This record gives sequence, structure tokens and C-alpha cells, in this order.
Amino acid sequence: MGTGVPSYKGFRFPAEIINHCVWLYYRFPLSFREVEEMMLQRGIVVSHETVRQWCAKFGQTYASALRRRRARPGDKWHLDEVFIKINGTIHYLWRAVDQHGNVLDILVTSRRDAKAATRFFRKLLTGLEYVPRVLITDKLGSYGVAHRRLTPGVEHRRSKYLNNRAENSHQPTRARERAMKRFTSPGHAQRFLSAFSGVSPHFRPGRHRLGAEQYRHEMAGRFTTWNEVTGTATAA
Repeated sequence: MGTGVPSYKGFRFPAEIINHCVWLYYRFPLSFREVEEMMLQRGIVVSHETVRQWCAKFGQTYASALRRRRARPGDKWHLDEVFIKINGTIHYLWRAVDQHGNVLDILVTSRRDAKAATRFFRKLLTGLEYVPRVLITDKLGSYGVAHRRLTPGVEHRRSKYLNNRAENSHQPTRARERAMKRFTSPGHAQRFLSAFSGVSPHFRPGRHRLGAEQYRHEMAGRFTTWNEVTGTATAA
């Protein structure tokens, strides 16, 4: 559509209910069945499988639209990787945030080598379409290889003490991972976390830094943006 608003044509439920269920699932550590129960309490009968399909179809669409509307991220990128266990096998979640804590991108890989790091760097550069002023990573050697291959002119600082920004950004993911009883496949992890990292931070403005009135004003603006990207009014 020319306006960029997703199409809800062919869906039995109103768009307000669809986007509200998607918001609940990605904003709070809820299962599909818990979203189903919350809607039932409001007199809306919708199955957990339907909620799952809505999240699969619209989650990434909403997340991408929110990213397009945010201000350009900062010029200092913090990169970090943590392990996630999928079906008993160790995989790695790579994440990049800017100096303000905005999540830039994520990638799930089966290895933590130079090839995986280079793939992540390339994904970042392609998606953001600009080169940072500074890269901050831990001392994993794979980062140095990727840096030399793709961003040799960018300052690279390597220290575990400088990278708390990226390490702290993993905490919401860990909470969701526990609530979901882990991810079922690398593809599932990539799809969920890509949408989650676009939707959830939009509704986390850093409440500890804001007074009550400032917080309400900021959240009102963020809900307005949400309504615009979903093409609906917030469900009452």
C-alpha cells in the first residue's frame, strides 16, 4: 500500500484486535495462550493459534515500520554476543546497539567465528546504510577480523569494561527466552527476536530517567506512532 499501512483484508477480526494482540505478545512476557486468556476476559474469543499467526504475519511488519520512523541511530556501535541453547545445541545471538541503547540489529548463528562476525557486520552496514564513527566490542578475535575486512577506517575499541551497553541489552531477551521455554529452532529465534527488538524497545523509554508527567507524555507519543504504523486506534 502506498501509505505503508499493513492490509488487514480477509481477516475476520477487526484490525484493532489484531494489533492489540500483537502488542501484548511482543511488549510483555506472555505466551500465546495467555494472550488468548486476556482477550477472553474482555469478551473476545480468539484462539492462541490465531494469535500466533497474527504475530508471525504482522510482528516484523510493525517492527520494521517503527525502525523507519525513529531518528537516525548514533555513530557509536556497541556489539556483543551471547549463547542461546536451541534444542540442546549452543547457538549465538549477536546484537548491536548504539550509545543511546537503541537496538540496531540482531543475528542468530551456529558459530562464533570470523565468518559469523563478518556476516553480522555486513548485515548491519546493509541495513543501516552508514558507517559508524566507533565500534566497541569485547576481546573476541572474530570482531577484529570482521573489522579489518569491512570497516578498516573505523576506530575499534576492544574492552569488556566498555561494553555494558550491549551486554545490558540482552536482559529483555533472556526474560522472554525463559517465558517461552527456549526457542524451537534458529529460524524461530531469528524471526521472534527481529520483531521483538523492534517492538519492545519502542515502549521502553527509560522510565527511571523520567518524571511521571514526562513518562505519560512520552508514552502517549509512542502509542500515537504505534497507531500510525498499524493503521488503527489502540484497542480499548
